[in-house]
Amino acid sequence: MVSEHAAQVLVASNRGPVSYARREDGTLDSKRGGGGLVSGLSAVDDKLWVCAALSDGDREAVRRGVSEPGVRMLDIDAEVHADAYNGIANSVLWFVHHMIYQTPVEPVFDAEFRRQWASYEAYNRAFAEALAEEAAEGAAVLVQDYHLSLVPGILRELRPDLRIGHFSHTPWAPVDYFRLLPDDIGEQLLKGILGADRAAFLTRRWADAFISCCTEILGGTGHTRIGVHGLGADADFLRRRSREDDVDERMEILRGQVGADRRTIVRVDRTELSKNIVRGLHAYRALLEERPEWRERVVHVAFAYPSRQDLSVYRDYTAEVQRVADSINAEYGTKGWTPVLLHVDDDFARSLAAYRLADVALVNPIRDGMNLVAKEVPVVSDHGVALVLSREAGAYEELGEDAIVVNPYDVSATAAALHEALTMDADERGARTKRLAAAATALPPQQWFLDQLDALRDAPSPG
Repeated sequence: MVSEHAAQVLVASNRGPVSYARREDGTLDSKRGGGGLVSGLSAVDDKLWVCAALSDGDREAVRRGVSEPGVRMLDIDAEVHADAYNGIANSVLWFVHHMIYQTPVEPVFDAEFRRQWASYEAYNRAFAEALAEEAAEGAAVLVQDYHLSLVPGILRELRPDLRIGHFSHTPWAPVDYFRLLPDDIGEQLLKGILGADRAAFLTRRWADAFISCCTEILGGTGHTRIGVHGLGADADFLRRRSREDDVDERMEILRGQVGADRRTIVRVDRTELSKNIVRGLHAYRALLEERPEWRERVVHVAFAYPSRQDLSVYRDYTAEVQRVADSINAEYGTKGWTPVLLHVDDDFARSLAAYRLADVALVNPIRDGMNLVAKEVPVVSDHGVALVLSREAGAYEELGEDAIVVNPYDVSATAAALHEALTMDADERGARTKRLAAAATALPPQQWFLDQLDALRDAPSPG
């Protein structure tokens, strides 16, 4: 049954543009989210966003019939969602695509995995059925990310008239690593995405890895077209927001904490395993050890915002970030100098202040689909910034020429890169920053979304 208010453009993602929390008096408080997808969708009028209820407040909103225009939130059973989201998406698919398993001991694909996989299937089917119900004849449906890899295939069976796209915001694993997955699961994932008319990725490297997996395992990509859309930073928003009063206030606080006439090495990340924060701290320690001239002359401003703390491996990683930062401060700190300023409470205005103050930006992920921090810092920098960038970040394809590129596992080379960045001539740093900012903003979020929508509508007719 198709809804009487069927939409022409639909987006599906685990997290939606709004969340709800219950106040003490029982009423619900709504909060709008941000990010590239929210910004991108603002370019389209007749649209519907299908997402999951993630919190008790979200589920209560669904039960009460509370909603925002253009949003349909699915009240998927909390245990099914937990299995699908934490058990499969974040503990299996994320680990495969970012290649972060400790393979001597993990993964273990046993009966518990199969039980959770059944929840992942149910979760994907709930999305596909909602999209099938809400989509107008011939509508365009853009399915987002690894949480919903099975949706295109299921939706194709339910509504063969639709134009279906899938976009991967993560890397895609090379075929040898992808084959860690059980054979039938790997095939199911690939066939799920190939249910789309078009599968798109952030970089050519990730697209080629997907094609290789399909070719090796399935014999090809069938009728599915493959595209690349490198999401850029929203320059207008960032430049406007970074000049607001609360950012200026935080800049003054940060300047006081750093101290006069000191250089800054800035990183802003979630405490996600793939972000490589601990090795970044070890590289900074090596810089202080091997280049004693930087002691009391530089501060590492490290914002590491807790992520996925319901998983023990993430809690342990967050604790290790804190431990290493504390040990550097204990070893090298003096009465007037704290070598590492670590903040773990999320504060966007403070992040923007750090972007503006940064002499050096350290972005050294083990593996990253894009990494928008690498793109955002040059856009708002006050006086030019030297970017130390991992070659394993998707952003490397666009920014590598004007960054100082590192192997994320090589702590010694990263320490040397930090020294190079700190000693870069001001004119050179300024010229590089301009080129980095231009490359970083080449495909802003609205155009990024519209390009995908146009390409999907231009694809051959379904079937």
